[in-house]
Amino acid sequence: MNSITTPDILGSLGAAIIVATYMLLQMDRVRSDQIWYSILNFIGASLILFSLYFKFNLSAFLIEIFWVFISLYGIWKKRREISQS
Repeated sequence: MNSITTPDILGSLGAAIIVATYMLLQMDRVRSDQIWYSILNFIGASLILFSLYFKFNLSAFLIEIFWVFISLYGIWKKRREISQS
């Protein structure tokens, strides 16, 4: 019988954060140009990447790496906008 591990829990939490963030976007509760949108996506993807360290899957790893870097770009862009205003 497979037991649920801490990486499984954290990876599942990461997936839930990404899905919830996307749901909030669709419900107009968050906008994609808000820093929290990128922060939540970064956190979610990072948690999934952590879980992939223990149970590697190349395709999941690749999508999450892109998700992290795109989220970091969004955070950087928004912080730059804030500092210039």
